[in-house]
Amino acid sequence: MIDIFFLGTGGAAATVERDNTALALRCGQDLVLVDCPGSVTRKLKAAGLDPSDIRAILVTHVHPDHIYGLPSLVHSLMLEDLRIPLYGSRGSADFCRRLLDLFHLQDESIRCRIDFFPLKEGEDFSLLPGVSCRAFAVPHQDSSLAFQWRFQDQRKSLLYSGDTPMYEPLFEAAAGTDCLIHDCSVPSRLLQQYPFLPRMHTGALDLGRQAQQARVKRLIPCHFFGELDYTMEEVIEEIRRFYRGDLIIPRDLDRVRL
Repeated sequence: MIDIFFLGTGGAAATVERDNTALALRCGQDLVLVDCPGSVTRKLKAAGLDPSDIRAILVTHVHPDHIYGLPSLVHSLMLEDLRIPLYGSRGSADFCRRLLDLFHLQDESIRCRIDFFPLKEGEDFSLLPGVSCRAFAVPHQDSSLAFQWRFQDQRKSLLYSGDTPMYEPLFEAAAGTDCLIHDCSVPSRLLQQYPFLPRMHTGALDLGRQAQQARVKRLIPCHFFGELDYTMEEVIEEIRRFYRGDLIIPRDLDRVRL
């Protein structure tokens, strides 16, 4: 079984209810961590997961709310004999290497070792036995990647957008996917109120329209902006104007089975 744990579901400004967005995929006993904001070790344990079961880390991009917890995670595992591959764009991999160097977390005394694997646009790679992954460049930040997983045993597919505005090639890749986890930072009225937002993030109305056109079977919006005034009911109403598939609005530490 494939389980998706939502370690956080909020945007850059955390709230009492929602911390920065990050995911953990559990494939059997193995964990894949997607992004690494603060307190990841505590969140994994709160979700009933063992951080020493992490077998790979995927980094969508190098904005602080997605990677600032990486040194803390490695520091918390410093006595564990682990080699964890970290995948991201060239910019993400290089930045994360320098970030760990700042805290001397690649010194010989650190038993948990991070191996860095820069990815190219459209590159396919084997993440775990029976789990393949593809990287897609998305227009949020120079280092930004989305990730698409295929789970051979379950014959399931999952696509995670990371932070991104509406991007047609991503929905072409998502056509017919079993599950799409996508940026849904605000309802549409706030895209008009803050003109910079459509260049960086996706609104609920557009997400629902595109997900329906792509025949996405299950849609899970995330990365909800905590610093702006709106309700989740407004987000749901906008998505449901178009989308007729399975819709899940996750909360922090929720688990969804693929």
